[in-house]
Amino acid sequence: MNDLFADQTRGDAQPLAARLRPLSLDDYVGQSHLIAPGKPLRQVVERGQLHSMILWGPPGTGKTTLALILAGAVDAEFITLSAVLSGVKDIRAAVEQAKARLGQGRRTVLFVDEVHRFNKAQQDAFLPHVEDGTVIFIGATTENPSFELNNALLSRARVYRLRSLERQDLSGLLDRALRQPDLAAMVLEADARDLLLDYADGDARRLLNMLEVAMDLADGDQPRVNRPLMQEVLRDAVRRFDKGGDLFYDQISALHKSVRGSDPDAALYWFARMLDGGCDPLYVARRVVRMASEDIGNADPRALTLALNAWEVQERLGSPEGELTIAQAIVFLAVAPKSNAVYDAYNTARRFVAEHPSNEVPLHLRNAPTKLMKAEGYGAEYHYAHDYPDAFVDGENYFPPTLRDTRFYEPVERGLEIRIAEKLRQLRRRNRDSQWQRYEGDS
Repeated sequence: MNDLFADQTRGDAQPLAARLRPLSLDDYVGQSHLIAPGKPLRQVVERGQLHSMILWGPPGTGKTTLALILAGAVDAEFITLSAVLSGVKDIRAAVEQAKARLGQGRRTVLFVDEVHRFNKAQQDAFLPHVEDGTVIFIGATTENPSFELNNALLSRARVYRLRSLERQDLSGLLDRALRQPDLAAMVLEADARDLLLDYADGDARRLLNMLEVAMDLADGDQPRVNRPLMQEVLRDAVRRFDKGGDLFYDQISALHKSVRGSDPDAALYWFARMLDGGCDPLYVARRVVRMASEDIGNADPRALTLALNAWEVQERLGSPEGELTIAQAIVFLAVAPKSNAVYDAYNTARRFVAEHPSNEVPLHLRNAPTKLMKAEGYGAEYHYAHDYPDAFVDGENYFPPTLRDTRFYEPVERGLEIRIAEKLRQLRRRNRDSQWQRYEGDS
């Protein structure tokens, strides 16, 4: 637990990102949808009325900085807790400090970094103190609050979504950094600058940290950072990709929707993005199998075979052969005819079963391995389909009597399902026109 305002006075020993931390909204980079004139957090500062809130956004988007500025704007003390390092004991100590300051007439902002890492009991520990105004609670999270935070805590705090920084925001921040005394002599060549802005990936802290590394590696009284040097700095850098977090699921969602939308180029882009961020190719391979069944189905059954083959190649050979095979499967699925008829039929059947009574299996569909079962009528009047023309028994029914006309699967008019639909229409017509009906006369 510490007072982050003290960080502003430590001088050049601080990391560059800390030295450039703005003290007012006018110097703050990005998030214009929250801090521009007339926007919610600008109004908080202008009115001096700070409320509890959750700041939700990717790393390096200014959550901590924004909390500091807001606390300063209302002249509140600022206490910070890290959910990674703190427990209920630390929460209680922070609350006691807040009570003491409140007795002296000063409010306290309790800032909790990575608040999503606190468990339910720890989150509950904040509630009475937020409720009675002992603290102004500001939580920072990279994860979706609706999944990670208690409803009770969410009901007491407004959620503000922070966005990745735009390239022009990062460029302005880079210019400000290069005006620092210890960087003023450094020459950052244009192609190295472009490479740095690309790899920053919307993350201000990432941008400044990599700039510092480049400065340390540059030699001479007038250090020069060119593209080869910047490539060396960025050699082991990976994109933002928090496995199991929002970015992870956003990107796999984009890949799936690109395949469903028959756009192989977009699908390959998202696949490459995930690999670039360190995603396990086997995870993508499993999801591709899902896509083959959910979105292609019987319109082209080869899609499932190809997806399974790609998964097997990745398991057996690894990279890069496996990744290429997954890419092949992704492209095939994207250009294949689409049908979700099986997916819809399966879901409809599951809902139907869950919502209706459990009908007994009709006697003619039961096996009769014992004499007693035969005597009870098990298997009686069962017609073996292979004994009939086209291996089809006109008028037969395989449902319980009360469900005899139920339909779940309706093929679409695309790909192989065109022929499947034609066959089903023919078979259903034969059933309807047959003089013999399994349940004739039943209601």
